[in-house]
Amino acid sequence: MAKAQTPKEYGNDSIKKLKGADRVRKRPAVIFGSDGLEGCEHSIFEIISNSIDEAREGHGTKIIVTRFLDHSVEVQDFGRGIPVDYNQREKCYNWELVFCDLYAGGKYDTNDGGSYEYSLGLNGLGLCATQYASEYMEAEIHTGGFCYELNFKAGKINGEMKKTPYEKKDTGSRIKWRPDMKVFTDINIPLEYFQETIKKQAVVNNGIKFILRNQLTETKFETFEYMYENGIVDYVNEIVGDESLTSVQFWQAERKGKDREDKPEYKLKMNMALCFSKTKQLKEYYHNSSFLEYGGAPEKAARSAFVSQIDAYMKQNGKYVKTDPKISFQDIEDCLVFVVSSFSTQTSYENQTKKAITNKFIQEAMTEFIKHQLEIYFIENKLDADKLCEQILINMRSRVKAESTRLNLKKTLASSNDMTSRVEKFVDCRSKDKSEREIFIVEGDSALGACKQARDSAFQAVIPVRGKILNCLKFDYNRIFKSEIIVDLIKVLGCGVEVSSKSNKELSLFNLDNLRWNKIIICTDADVDGFHIRTLILTMIYRLMPTLLKEGKVFIAESPLYEINSKGQTWFAYTEKEKTMALEEIGDAKFTIQRSKGLGENDADMMWLTTMNPKTRRLIKVEPDDVEELIADKFELLLGDNLQERKDFIAENGHLYIDLADIS
Repeated sequence: MAKAQTPKEYGNDSIKKLKGADRVRKRPAVIFGSDGLEGCEHSIFEIISNSIDEAREGHGTKIIVTRFLDHSVEVQDFGRGIPVDYNQREKCYNWELVFCDLYAGGKYDTNDGGSYEYSLGLNGLGLCATQYASEYMEAEIHTGGFCYELNFKAGKINGEMKKTPYEKKDTGSRIKWRPDMKVFTDINIPLEYFQETIKKQAVVNNGIKFILRNQLTETKFETFEYMYENGIVDYVNEIVGDESLTSVQFWQAERKGKDREDKPEYKLKMNMALCFSKTKQLKEYYHNSSFLEYGGAPEKAARSAFVSQIDAYMKQNGKYVKTDPKISFQDIEDCLVFVVSSFSTQTSYENQTKKAITNKFIQEAMTEFIKHQLEIYFIENKLDADKLCEQILINMRSRVKAESTRLNLKKTLASSNDMTSRVEKFVDCRSKDKSEREIFIVEGDSALGACKQARDSAFQAVIPVRGKILNCLKFDYNRIFKSEIIVDLIKVLGCGVEVSSKSNKELSLFNLDNLRWNKIIICTDADVDGFHIRTLILTMIYRLMPTLLKEGKVFIAESPLYEINSKGQTWFAYTEKEKTMALEEIGDAKFTIQRSKGLGENDADMMWLTTMNPKTRRLIKVEPDDVEELIADKFELLLGDNLQERKDFIAENGHLYIDLADIS
């Protein structure tokens, strides 16, 4: 037996300090937020953001980003060039500071008239941390009449810096590197990330041309260009197109303030573009050109200001009726396209990934500015204001109605998580193992009796459908959920329903994990009525819980059309072709042939053999088309309200199904 390793004693010598590149290579998530693909993506953005800071300060109008097949990346700008020569104050070369020393950079004095006023970089971490996390990094810098070349490997300088005279007039920096698989778990950054990120930067840095080059083969590249001459205004117009409810507004202002009385004053610049639309919705917040995925201060300001000002306008102009509750931001954002690009000389991000800002002054300044601008806009554009209020009230009333429906449905289905409230005539099975449990949805009480006797009660349950259920494509949710049969089926299935509504995204109670069954088997007679009932059950599942179809949980039990007996043997034929084959096999011997009876008239042995025994039965798995529009069109065609279209379809295609028609 192996001897257990004695743990080391924990004492003063147990404390260690990470030095140099190990500070990032061993704990990349501290800087980049993750050691996976998302963290690797953020490391790429750190380098791009440095070039953006240069261009935004007026140094260069073009940035080139290249994505190579081997997962390496190159970023080239035409700014002033990174200072890498000797620094008299720090008594070392600047390349040592910017490439190899965390918290070293030129953006700490943005609020005191430094080289950068509104910079995306703040902490002196990005370039150094990315270099530390790279398999290799190459830098070529043109500045001050010289060309500087640097090479790094696994976080350390590889050779010496080369400095040669450079007579051309262009300046700037070109950095190429490959993220290290020893640091990140995945470095295969998709093209879509580069496209989306660079497009967002073009939106909030108007006038700067971004060129993305993507390597396709050893010698071939595809190129994408992004440039928005009018920035966020062009972006909002691009999104809305001709589907705007109001014209696009552009608001701009500058403010000065403090986050706390004893803190230094700083500058804030705000740019906002917005319009309202019945069909488009978008909210995007950027600060110092960083996309704020989680919003923070601007998001909170927008929520507060829009609700406050629009609610005040509605009250002043008698838009509410007595039964209306106060509007919420959800009612407004359902028709709002709003893009904010702000800049400040002092910024407090939640962390290095810069996905939210927390500045108190920025939130307060934005709230007051948005309220003021909305007030003026409503006064100057009363027709637009009234049109907008009408749409917001429609959204609010739809939300309230949907919420009421959701609560009523929740109450109706409250017992669906346990079986204490028994469904009438439902016959459960003994097994609690979801992976083997089957539920047979059968046609009527007589079929219930036959299936109950024929089933394996260990894992097969049965529930009857009494008559034809509602066509769920022709009735609204209130009518559907008043149907006792449908509610009983939902309770027995246990997974809830997917009730989608534009006015309330939370109206979904569906959870596939709560489904009690491995297979849902629809078992009806092999006649016109049986086919109709089967179709109505499928329609109910499609309308209320389509995920069951997508996940392959729904099956149709095939019933034999004929029972043929000869010389003590029995053949079950499920099609006309199988009947012909059976008769050919029997040959000249005497036989009896009987058209299949209803399920309720079959004896238990026959039901077990033909319909319920997993080894001998035939099940048709309901597999929807990959294209959801085709599924919707087919259900709408066969069960929707367009009678003429259905007649035309039958006239054109009916001959294909003549063998299945019951014309006896």
